[in-house]
Amino acid sequence: MRNIIMLSLLLITTQHKASASKSVTASLKAKWQTTPFLLETSEFIGEDNNEKFWQFVDTVKELTVYKQGESVRSYYNLIIKKANQFLTDLQVSLLKYALSLRFYSPAVHAFQQIASHEPPPKACTAFVSIHSQHSCNTKDIKKLLKSAAGRPKPYLYKSDHIYPGANKTDVPVAILYAEIGTKKFSTFHTVLSEKADGGALTYVLRHFVANPKQQMMLLSGYGVELAIKSTEYKAVDDTKVKDSKTIINAEDDENDEVQGFFFGTLKNFHPDLQDQLGELRKHLVDSTNDMAPLKVWELQDLSFQAAARILSVPKFDVLKLMRDLSQNFPAKARSLTRVAVKKEMRKEIEENQKHLSETIGVHPGDGELFINGLHIDLDIHNPFSILEILRGEARVLEGLHNLGVKGGEHQSTLLKLPVNHVADSYALDIRHPAIMWMNDVENDPVYSSWPAGVQELLRTTFPGVIRQIRRNLFNLVLFLDPKEEKSVELVKLAQLFYKHKIPLRIGYVFVVNGEDEIDGFSDAGVGFYRLLNYITDEYDLSQALISMASLYNRLDEGETLTTDTISAFLKSKFPKANAERILGAESEYDAKRKDGALFYRKSGLGALPLALFNGVPLSSDEMEPNELESVILQRIMDSTTAFQRAVFMGELTEGTDVVDYLMEQANVVLRMNPFILNTDRKYLDFTATPVVDDWDDTTMFSFLDSKDKTAVMAKKMKYFTNYDEDGMSAVTMWIVGDFEKASGRKMLLGALKHLIASPGVRVGVIDNPSGRPSEDNTVLYRAIWASLLTQKNKAAAEFVRKLLREQSNQLLQQGSKMKDLLLQDMDTDAFEKKFNTLEVNFVRSQQLFCRDVLKLSGGQGAVISNGRILGPLEEQEEFTEEDFQLLEKITRSGSADKVKAQVKLMKMKPKHASDLVMKVDTLLTAAPKGEVRRDVNFLQNIHSVLQLLPRENEVFYDVVAIVDPLTRAAQKLSTLLIVLSQVVNLKLRLFMNCRAKLSEMPLKSFYSFVLESDVTFLANDTVSAGPVARFIELPESPLLTLNMITPEGWMVQALRSPYDLDNIHLQEVSGAVTAEYELEHILLEGHCFDLSTGQPPRGLQFTLGMSRDLLMYDTIVMANLGYFQLKANPGAWTLRLRKGRSEDIYQIISHDGTDSPADAGDVSVLLNSFHSKIIKVRVQKKADKMNEDLLSETSENKGLWDSIASTSSIGSKTGPEHYTTTTMLDGRFGVPGIKNIAGGGSKKNDEEKEKDNVLNIFSVASGHLYERFLRIMMLSVLRHTKVPVKFWFLKNYLSPSFKETIPYMAQSYGFKYELVQYNWPRWLRQQTEKQRIIWGYKILFLDVLFPLAVDKIIFVDADQIVRADLKELRDLDLEGAPYGYTPFCDSRKEMDGYRFWKSGYWASHLGHRKYHISALYVVDLKKFRKIAAGDRLRGQYQALSQDPNSLSNLDQDLPNNMIHQVAIKSLPQEWLWCETWCDDASKVSAKTIDLCNNPKTKEPKLTAAARIVPEWLGYDNEIKHLLKTIQEDTTTKGTTPSQQSKGHKRDEL
Repeated sequence: MRNIIMLSLLLITTQHKASASKSVTASLKAKWQTTPFLLETSEFIGEDNNEKFWQFVDTVKELTVYKQGESVRSYYNLIIKKANQFLTDLQVSLLKYALSLRFYSPAVHAFQQIASHEPPPKACTAFVSIHSQHSCNTKDIKKLLKSAAGRPKPYLYKSDHIYPGANKTDVPVAILYAEIGTKKFSTFHTVLSEKADGGALTYVLRHFVANPKQQMMLLSGYGVELAIKSTEYKAVDDTKVKDSKTIINAEDDENDEVQGFFFGTLKNFHPDLQDQLGELRKHLVDSTNDMAPLKVWELQDLSFQAAARILSVPKFDVLKLMRDLSQNFPAKARSLTRVAVKKEMRKEIEENQKHLSETIGVHPGDGELFINGLHIDLDIHNPFSILEILRGEARVLEGLHNLGVKGGEHQSTLLKLPVNHVADSYALDIRHPAIMWMNDVENDPVYSSWPAGVQELLRTTFPGVIRQIRRNLFNLVLFLDPKEEKSVELVKLAQLFYKHKIPLRIGYVFVVNGEDEIDGFSDAGVGFYRLLNYITDEYDLSQALISMASLYNRLDEGETLTTDTISAFLKSKFPKANAERILGAESEYDAKRKDGALFYRKSGLGALPLALFNGVPLSSDEMEPNELESVILQRIMDSTTAFQRAVFMGELTEGTDVVDYLMEQANVVLRMNPFILNTDRKYLDFTATPVVDDWDDTTMFSFLDSKDKTAVMAKKMKYFTNYDEDGMSAVTMWIVGDFEKASGRKMLLGALKHLIASPGVRVGVIDNPSGRPSEDNTVLYRAIWASLLTQKNKAAAEFVRKLLREQSNQLLQQGSKMKDLLLQDMDTDAFEKKFNTLEVNFVRSQQLFCRDVLKLSGGQGAVISNGRILGPLEEQEEFTEEDFQLLEKITRSGSADKVKAQVKLMKMKPKHASDLVMKVDTLLTAAPKGEVRRDVNFLQNIHSVLQLLPRENEVFYDVVAIVDPLTRAAQKLSTLLIVLSQVVNLKLRLFMNCRAKLSEMPLKSFYSFVLESDVTFLANDTVSAGPVARFIELPESPLLTLNMITPEGWMVQALRSPYDLDNIHLQEVSGAVTAEYELEHILLEGHCFDLSTGQPPRGLQFTLGMSRDLLMYDTIVMANLGYFQLKANPGAWTLRLRKGRSEDIYQIISHDGTDSPADAGDVSVLLNSFHSKIIKVRVQKKADKMNEDLLSETSENKGLWDSIASTSSIGSKTGPEHYTTTTMLDGRFGVPGIKNIAGGGSKKNDEEKEKDNVLNIFSVASGHLYERFLRIMMLSVLRHTKVPVKFWFLKNYLSPSFKETIPYMAQSYGFKYELVQYNWPRWLRQQTEKQRIIWGYKILFLDVLFPLAVDKIIFVDADQIVRADLKELRDLDLEGAPYGYTPFCDSRKEMDGYRFWKSGYWASHLGHRKYHISALYVVDLKKFRKIAAGDRLRGQYQALSQDPNSLSNLDQDLPNNMIHQVAIKSLPQEWLWCETWCDDASKVSAKTIDLCNNPKTKEPKLTAAARIVPEWLGYDNEIKHLLKTIQEDTTTKGTTPSQQSKGHKRDEL
């Protein structure tokens, strides 16, 4: 009762009227239409397993009939239920998260786009395409297949869904475009799958929705920031906008606590006081949202106070409170100042911080996230990439869980095992007696003056100098046939290295004829070898090899070694020698002649000649004599770096034998077998637990999926063993073959011989007979199996080795009985009983396993080592004892030995332990190579760490988050952790990584991270429009600017909002401010290099298009990293060199990361995810264009401009489109109707003259006020010139209203315009403040924003008024400088105290030069590109921007800082007058007036404009009248010029 009275008293004191709180909402929609959840679900399932994809497709093939009768929620739940048949509970949670993110929507839409370019036959809801011929009817398939052979096969993408039929490659390809779940799809699928099973065709499915929903699809996975703007200078437009009537209720947040009151609970207890409680809540919120600035001493402890506040609530509310405090910090800051911080908490945080700094390099204030020890960099990763990580981890975690490793220490240890994944390059062990060493750097007297210590490697030298150290650090081994022509040049080159004292130990392996009857008079190779041995006997090996070089020096280029040359050399150098005794049949100098050939054959190396550098084989290209010298020197330089690291880390010491150190590295092998060392590896999946585990019932076995078949095989397998002392095997090999064939028997015999000498290995055997298994063709295998079932290991192995020998097989063929081959110490009765009663059903199951899982045909062989499949092996392919030795080494060095050591600690029975080692090793090595997993621990976790334990007996993720609660990382991470905890089972440790002694507000923005764990539905069971960023209960006093913080590679534009999103002032708004954004493009990024020079081809142009329109977007390559970017969207794209000089001079040689063969001239790229695609392109100049320069003065001929200028003739037919050209980087040069841009002749016509005379003006603006200024600036430019004008605007920050009205303004005033766009490259340091980003765009990308055809461009600030003809400025001689700026005025003396450039750094840096203002500048783009000014500016920016306090005025500080490297032409002072810095007397001659801010008076812009510039009000009223007319016109007609031409726009997919 007392509580109710107190509540009533509080309510009486509250006098506020109930009103809806003001809010801001922002949403982001995709450019494409919404895609069906069913199709996205199929993509989720198909990404992991093609087999399950088709099983799912079969299950849902007519599911869409339920759409009609069910609610949207019920249909969604039905899809999830169907998916659950193929997914685990964890995978279903990840599927729901993926559907909420619309993760697979781009993949579905990419297929839709490909279908639209086929194009689909009219009125077809599904159609099949067979080699470019289409049909909507299944009856036509037979006819189309018959004629398919005469037409080229279609190109298939890596993400295509190919039906697992007969897998024949020589059959036609049928692509079905259909929507799975529909009746039409089901009809086609039935026919095509039957034909694919019968081997008549390859069946490919691509998604195609005939009638997509015309419904927008809202996206998530991004952040929205409302940054508090400085109001030092009033920069808000006074034009009123019509308020939105949208009201956002605060009900979602009413369970939150406000100043100790839990309003959700109160409303439940007192439903009759709903309105009064609402009033009280608003009053308390308003009193909390105190935005008065904090005192310096109040700031110091805020981070610790926030941590104390967060950790004081129940642990399940911690994340929500951290989200609330970090994302609404400006409004919550004052309330935190009253929180007390305990000494114990502060001490614990400091101790943990010291420990983290020492162990993982994390410092106070850093924000870090670790998932199962994997470091998730929050600057790089986003919810889309984190989902991919979660899925990858799920495979390993569920695998371990299914194998019985359920959480705890064993899981953590196994996950963190250092798995040696596939090496980039393997090395052959060069410690072999067959190598003849010409020199020894460590011991030969010729090197005695060199220092011997490895510490010499760390001594500084000039770049490029090869250190002369008396150690065998660098070893070159040449495998040569002395008779070959190429050997001549290689020996000469080796001699050159020796002569010039390159610190290179040189060895030879001579591969010569080994036949005994061949002598040195009949074979030059044998003669050479015997002569070499003779000289070695007389002198020494080193002298002999040096003499051999002089023998080769007698040969001219193109000659080969002959017996006559050898005889002549012997006679001239050793006249007393007996040639017959040395070279003849009875030669005494023939020792070890076969050794070289034997070593070469056993090594498994490729064709001669070849070279090994420190054991690593060189490629055939590197072996070219004219390349080899530079290759070897480069390898020496590269290896030096690795040696330096080894010395520094203490791995290589003075007492170490360097060659032994090299040859004991993990990548060194005794044999080079590309089949084993191949980097493209396939693995079995042992993680299933099948319901049935019997293989005797072949029919039942045939119904199992691949994972279950594999699990049954693993359970039923018997082994030949050679256990370690602990009774365990680290390596398990399965030998697959047809043992009725000699090749199968030979391979198994090799494996069993290898087993004898290899403790810790076991061998299982699988039969794959050529025909249907019967008693006749499984005799040997049944005998092998019977021996495994009935005999002891040693006896069984001996018997089988005997059985596999060819003489045993001959005896059986001749009629001998199996019992005749049995050994004495065998249990013959048990063997015979088992052998005679063994059925062949289990062999049929094995054959099914070989066909369905291993993808082998009958009779083909394979070897499986710890789950890694090596096959198919054809009959003629050998797998020798040495190959088994190599395979064992590779398997052990991966993770097998480490896994075995860990499994041993689990104290299991040896057989089960060996099985577990095999399965876990397969699981870990099959997982994609990731970062090293880190062990993150805290010294103490009582006062500073939140710990949430996972649900028991379920797969869980071990998540560690380290965060300062008052940072941008906390704003993002709090939402992310909340969503992750809803999606997966978490073991969470959250450490408060607070900063001490803050001196400024740690966060100056409100923030919302848009992310949901599942698809949300409305009360009526319809799906919600999608996630939005919603800011409620914002304080009304601050001025806010809205920023979208999206994943890398997204190009986002504001689509609709009547409000000035750059200046949101809630005091002037009633209701909600809404902003709609659109994901306009996903980038295709790349790096391009010239193969000849290794340098980026600056100025090279690429075009990007689709099959029907190959020229939709284009771009220019930067010198920085050869970077380029092109705008795209989900679909199949073609990248080409631009027609004109780019295509004339260059050709594409190869490319990586694309979807077409590496050597294809046209580069195909499939964009099918929300990630931007990054490719690498290598180009080369054409042979006859080697001396041409892309950026020469004559480089741009007429053709490029034609495509721009021709808008005048085409545009006139389409009304206002005449005045608009869209962007080079926003799209096309152009214009509706223009289909290509071709280079052309040199004749100057009227349009060419117009191009020379056009005035190109560039400007940027953000916010309604500056757009108002911009329109006035444009009008002042047009009023003072008679030449054609083209305006170029940065599209990134223009408001929707400006983009809607600019076509009308262009129509009214007769100018052209273009909207240019460029995404800030990911490798260039980002700015976070919107104003600084805009400044960056003004200066950093001038070389790539505009077409090469634009020679000069003038930047004019939006708040400038022009009083002269800018043609005069364009034509001004810049005297060789790439750009011209106006210096700051010095004439207004009362402002001297504000002239920062007159003292300190700027005074000393500039010397006698002036500091220039960036409000107006002219750029000679040809010169700018020629001297790589853009690349230099970006390089300097990257260096200086490391310091957040440098470049405070980025757009003008940067060019002034670079004045010594990139010259500035100082423009005459009258080109820019500004009242702040220039005196009144100079105003008369001013050619432009800039409305600079005045630091002394802080006068608002609008007031200053009307006072300083008399004509400004006239311009302003004229523009207002125009905008009013436009508004009336659009209200009447309902269209804008941009909408009228929408049908022609080429960026609409």
